[in-house]
Amino acid sequence: MRMPLSEASNPIKLLAVIGLLISPWFLTQVGIAILAPDKEIETMPSCELDSGNCAHLGGGETYRMDSSMATTVELNSSIVWDKLLDYIEDNGGEILVEITSQSSYYVHFVEKTPFWKFPDDIVISITDFSDSCVIEMHSHSRLGRGDIGVNPDRLNAIHETLFN
Repeated sequence: MRMPLSEASNPIKLLAVIGLLISPWFLTQVGIAILAPDKEIETMPSCELDSGNCAHLGGGETYRMDSSMATTVELNSSIVWDKLLDYIEDNGGEILVEITSQSSYYVHFVEKTPFWKFPDDIVISITDFSDSCVIEMHSHSRLGRGDIGVNPDRLNAIHETLFN
């Protein structure tokens, strides 16, 4: 015989309430896993002309970013690479693709939004020119039509990290 919830003890009621509160989060995580699985990006993507969930700086494809932002860093590329790796680690990024040669560095990594854990793909290319290097950056959200400014803000933060 089942006991009605009104007669259940306080811990059982508390567990029932907690379960109801977190179930939307779990359902969202299942949806994200199905609709937005990790896919490796091995070439620099570009943003669609009407995209509201993408930002790009450099490579002649600047989109939703200040086009006057510098893309040439007056530092040795190995210093810039180290700064980028520190940024990725500090922000909980997960590297999916990393391609290194003597004159270039390419990385595709994923950052997730803090609570809902929506995945965003970030692609950075650094090309070495002895005492300086040229960067190209791309960030896009896998789901949705808008990003509430997250992708331009992210690229601004990465730019600030690399140039300071």
